[in-house]
Amino acid sequence: MSVSELSPFREREPIETARALELLREGALHTLGRMPYSSNATFLVDVEHRGLRAQAIYKPHRGERPLWDFPDGLYQREVAAFLVAEDLGWRVVPPTVVRHDAPLDVGSLQLFVPAVFEEHYFTLHEADSTHDDVFRKICALDIVINNTDRKSGHCLLGNDGRIWAIDHGVAFHHEYKLRTVLWDFAGEPLPDDIAEALWRFLERGISDDVAALLDPFERDAILARTRALATVGRFPHDDTGGRRYPWPLV
Repeated sequence: MSVSELSPFREREPIETARALELLREGALHTLGRMPYSSNATFLVDVEHRGLRAQAIYKPHRGERPLWDFPDGLYQREVAAFLVAEDLGWRVVPPTVVRHDAPLDVGSLQLFVPAVFEEHYFTLHEADSTHDDVFRKICALDIVINNTDRKSGHCLLGNDGRIWAIDHGVAFHHEYKLRTVLWDFAGEPLPDDIAEALWRFLERGISDDVAALLDPFERDAILARTRALATVGRFPHDDTGGRRYPWPLV
């Protein structure tokens, strides 16, 4: 089922990234309701700016549940994931910003992706290989950012025909904690374009915008994971007997 007139989610035309960031940073916000099935408080909001209207996902800092193994401020990791994906040249994470004047105070604001919500990684990958090049980039991104929760349903088939990766609040830990459903590419050589993107990222280093969102140990770990992946030149295997899968899988 895609977005319909009976749904609170609205269709829209694609929005260029720079314009989407402007909308998210400066647009007027109106809360539509809380998103179900989220472990932390997550809201659907309308955003309007200079005649452009769209929807966004708002994750307020004050709505986060404390975690024993992650520091306070998971919303910053949502933004860092978008920035790292952009720095790698992979536009797979919807535009995401920190918004200080949001309805419940500071939090992340991510452009909502109208999508075919019955589709997810398992259905798309098993149907054919149409989107596998993008899934390989998401797989590499998850290793770089140390994503601990890549569920199948966190890969969306947008109504624009693109694959989008969402939900990155529990990423960037300095200890290796990767948990993902994207193990189908294990052992494959990295495609040349992915390997080249990783080496370019290493040459430039962590951007100031990303550095401001993470601690020094986390920043160093990004570079260590990226260098290891680029040097080995292959997607890793799950060497734990299946413990590196999230739950639930979808």
